[in-house]
Amino acid sequence: MRARRLNGYKFARQVPLGPFIVDFLCREERLIVEVDGFQHAESATDQRRAEWLNANGYSVLRFWNQEISRERRSVLETILAALQGRLEFSSELPSFYSPAAFTDKDRERS
Repeated sequence: MRARRLNGYKFARQVPLGPFIVDFLCREERLIVEVDGFQHAESATDQRRAEWLNANGYSVLRFWNQEISRERRSVLETILAALQGRLEFSSELPSFYSPAAFTDKDRERS
């Protein structure tokens, strides 16, 4: 995601937003990408954090460290789908999105 290598989208790293610091932020699309370990699973603190960020106009994608190591291409395709409006965000979706969250048809378009 460095140096606009993801279809020209610019991401900043470790950005303060309100009372939080987010891992990666695309200001242009108001998209936050969080990279977390399993200790964040079902974390009430992370849920409140996501709610605050959503209420302030940001969409949040969360990925496990392990996912990024093993499925980098799928993770990047998911991020790109979100940036291009092909991935819908909803408060009903789980906090951690899987790269398989979008269809093979979407993968073919990216």
